[in-house]
Amino acid sequence: MDCAAPYLTGRAEGTAAGQVAGLLCDLLDATGWLYAHWYLTTLVIAVAYGAGEMVVRRLAARASAERMALELAASRHFDPGLEEIYRRGVQLARASTAMPWWAPRRAKAVQIRLRADGSSPLRYRIEGPAGAQRLLSITPFGPDVTVHRARPIVDEPRRHTVRAEFILRGKPTAPLREVPLTPDPLQPLVDAVADLRADLGDLAEIRLDIQRAPKWALRARRMQLMGAARRMERREAQRAARWLRRDAAGIEDSLARQLQQLLSGKPDGAGRRLVMPPVPRRVEPAQALGKLADDDHLVRVQLLVMCASNTEGRARARLAQLQAGLDVFGGRSRWAMRGWRLGPWRIGADHWPTKRGFKRRWSLGHCRPPRANWVRLEELTGLLKPPTMHCRLPVLAGNLPTFEFGNPELLLQGIYRGPDGRERLVATYAEETLFEVGVGKAGGGKTERALAQAIGWAHAGGGLLFVDPHRDSWPRATPFLAHEAVMRRIALVDLNAIGPHPQLSSWNPLGMHHGQPAHEVVEAITDAYASALAWDDATAPRAITILTAALTVLVAVNTAACQAGRPEDQSTIFHIRTLLTDTAFRAAALAAITDRLDEETRSWWQVVFPTLPPDAFAVVLNPIARLAANPVTRAFLGQPVGVYNIRAAMDSQMVVWVCPGGNGPTDRLVTALLARDLLRAVRSRRDTPEARRVPFRPYFDELITLTGAAPETIAAMFEDFRKYRCHVHGMTQLLARLPSPVRLSLAQNASTLATTAGSKSAIAPITAEWGDDPSPDRVATMERFEHYVSMNVHGRRIGPVRLRGPHLDAVFAAQARPRHVPALEQAALTNAGALPLHQLTDRATRQISRVTTFLTQHSPTTATHGPATPKEYE
Repeated sequence: MDCAAPYLTGRAEGTAAGQVAGLLCDLLDATGWLYAHWYLTTLVIAVAYGAGEMVVRRLAARASAERMALELAASRHFDPGLEEIYRRGVQLARASTAMPWWAPRRAKAVQIRLRADGSSPLRYRIEGPAGAQRLLSITPFGPDVTVHRARPIVDEPRRHTVRAEFILRGKPTAPLREVPLTPDPLQPLVDAVADLRADLGDLAEIRLDIQRAPKWALRARRMQLMGAARRMERREAQRAARWLRRDAAGIEDSLARQLQQLLSGKPDGAGRRLVMPPVPRRVEPAQALGKLADDDHLVRVQLLVMCASNTEGRARARLAQLQAGLDVFGGRSRWAMRGWRLGPWRIGADHWPTKRGFKRRWSLGHCRPPRANWVRLEELTGLLKPPTMHCRLPVLAGNLPTFEFGNPELLLQGIYRGPDGRERLVATYAEETLFEVGVGKAGGGKTERALAQAIGWAHAGGGLLFVDPHRDSWPRATPFLAHEAVMRRIALVDLNAIGPHPQLSSWNPLGMHHGQPAHEVVEAITDAYASALAWDDATAPRAITILTAALTVLVAVNTAACQAGRPEDQSTIFHIRTLLTDTAFRAAALAAITDRLDEETRSWWQVVFPTLPPDAFAVVLNPIARLAANPVTRAFLGQPVGVYNIRAAMDSQMVVWVCPGGNGPTDRLVTALLARDLLRAVRSRRDTPEARRVPFRPYFDELITLTGAAPETIAAMFEDFRKYRCHVHGMTQLLARLPSPVRLSLAQNASTLATTAGSKSAIAPITAEWGDDPSPDRVATMERFEHYVSMNVHGRRIGPVRLRGPHLDAVFAAQARPRHVPALEQAALTNAGALPLHQLTDRATRQISRVTTFLTQHSPTTATHGPATPKEYE
C-alpha cells in the first residue's frame, strides 16, 4: 500500500475508510521510524527504568531507616511446642506488612538474624518495621523467652569476607524436610560456629527475611506451575503414544504376525490394528501446585549468609560449615547456594554483578527473594525460635573468660576443651564468684582444683584463708607459693606439731589487744562452745550461763590490762577453770573490775553463783581440761598476746594456712573457736565502708570435719559473708553427710557448683540442682580429675560445663620454685609469730601467776597491803 499516493474520492469510498487507511499508514511510518532509531527507544526505556528504580530505592531506604530490632534470650528450660512456634511465624508474617502505604515491597519484610561473633554461641535477633514492635514484643513463648530492645550492631571491618545467597532447589512445589524439635533444628548451625574464635576476628551471620507475597505474584506463580504441569503431561502423553505406535508396528511386522496372515489367507492391510493414542490426563491443581495450592501462611523468604575473619581461609571454611548445617533441612527441596560454578571457581554473591546488590540488601534489610523461594511457615519451624533446651551450646571466650595468671579479676575454674579440640584455662569473675561448693569422691581432684584456684588468687595479690584439717594441702602448695611477693604476706598456723622441734603460732580468743568489742568476744566463744558441745538453751541453760558469766569477767580483766598498758598480763581461756574453782583468784578478779561490770552481772556473781553446787561446773570445765592436757592446744591458746588475728589478715590481704590437726573432740573445739572467730571478724567489717572492704576468700577442705564442729557457724558464713566481700569455698565428699543447715545454705547460695565422679547416690543432690542434665549416670562414669561445673558470669548461669581439673604441675609449672620452699616455710612461721613449743608451754604455765599479780596490783586493797609479786617474775 502506497501511503504517498493521493486518496481516491468517490461515492464508493467513504470518509471513514480513508481515515482508517491514513491511521494505518501513520502507524507503519511510526514503527519504521522506531525501528530505524531503536537506540533512542532503548535509551528512553532505560532512563525511565533507572529513574523509577532510584525513586523506589530512596523510598525503600527511607522506610528501612524506621526499622527496629528486638533480641530474644531463651532460658535453659525453653521447650516450645509446634503450635507456639507456628503462632510466632504467623506474627512475623503479619508484622512484615506494618509499613507505610508508600513503602516499596522490598522494604516490607521481617528479618531473623542468627549471629555468632564471640559474645555468645548464637544470638537470636528480630528486625522489622517500627510499627510492629508491640506485635513482636509479646511472643507466644511465655516467660521462657525474654525480649528486649536491641541496639544497632556495628561491625569492625575484617580482612576476609565471603557472602552467599541461598535459594530453594529441587522440586519447586515440594516442602523442605520436616525436622523434629528434638534435638534442636538449630543444632547443626550452632555446631558450625562452635569453634569460632573472636581473637581471630571470626564472624558468622545468617539472615532470613520473611515477606508476605502479593496475590498477583502467587497467582502468576501458580499459572506458571500449572502450565508447566500441563506441558509435562502432554509431553508424557506424546511420548506414550510414540512408544505405543512403535510397539504396534513391531507386532505387525513380526514373523508370528506374518505367518498368521498366510494361514488365514487375509491380505496384509486388512488385519492391521487401529492404534488409539493415549489422551493426556487431567492435571489436578493440588498435585501440581503442592505446597502452593493453599493461600494459608504462604510466604516468600530470602536467605543470606555472611562469614568474615582476619585469618585467610577461616571465613570460607565457616561458610562451608553453615552450608552443611542447612543441608539438614533438605529433602525433595533443599537450600542451595545461588550462582554458577566454573571448574574450581564459583561466581555468586561475592562477584560482579550480584555483589553490589547483596551488600545493599544486607545493609538496608531489603528483601528481594528469588522466584523459587516460596515456603510455608511449617517448613521454617526450626528457624522461628531461639535455641531450646535441646540445643548444646558451646562455651566461648565471651561466655566464659580465659584465665590470665596474675589478673585479680579472674578466678581459675578448670580446663575447657572446645569443639575444635583446643584447650584453654577458663575462669569466672572474682566479684561474681561469691560462694563455691565442690563435691566428689576422695582423690577425684576437688582439693587440687581448689589449690590451683587459691594459688592463682594469691599470686594476683588476693587474701585467703585455707583451712585443712589434714595438712596435706600445705606441702602440695608450697613449691608454687615460694615467691618473694607471696612470702611477705603468708602465714602458717599448724597445730600438728610435726618434727623434733615444732614451732607454733599463738592465739588468745579472749585477747582484747586488737580492740574488738568485749560483748562480741564473749558471744563468739560461748557460741563456739555451744556448737562444738551441742549445747542449747533447752539442754544446757546453766552451762551456757556459767560460761557467759566467766567470760564476761575475764574479758573485763583483759580490757583493764590493755588499758593499763600491760597486754602481756591478759588472761586466757584456761583461766575459766581458775575463776570458777579458786576463791582467792575470783575475789581478786571481781574486786579489780567491779566498776567495769554491769549491775546484773555483779548481782549474779554475788547472789546466784554461791548457790551453785560444785558439780555444776564440770560440764564447763571438762572441755577446758582436755585443751589443757594437750601440750599443743595449751601452748596455742595459753598466750596472753596471741599473734593470730584473722581480721588483720583480711584487711592486709594475707595468705593464711590453718591446719587444726585432726577431728577429735579437742580438735573440734579448737576448730569451732576458729570458725566462730572468723564469723565475728567478718561481721566486724561493717565498720568499714563497702567500697573499702578488701575481698577475702576462705577455703574449707573437708567440710564434713569442719561442720561437725560448727554447723551453724559454717551455715551462717554461706548466708552472711557476701555482704562483707568475704567469699567461702567449700569441699566435701558427700553433700548428704553435711548438717541440714549447712547443706541448705550451700545449695541456696552457691554461685559455683562443681562435682567430680562418684556414686550416683552421692552426686544425685548436685545433679538435681541442674535438673538432672547431666544425669547422675553420666557424672558417675567420668574420668578422674573431670568435673561438671556450673558458674555465674555476667549475671547468667553458665553450664554445667565439663572441665578437666587443673593439675598444679602442669598449670603452674612456670611458677614452681621447689628450692625456695624452706625459705617460704620459714617466712610463713615468722609471719605467724611461731615460737618453739616448749617456750610457749612454759609461758602458758606461768600466765596464771602473772594474771594474779596484775589483779592484786589493781585491787582496791592494794594501797593497804601492797602488790604480791610471784617469785618467777621477781
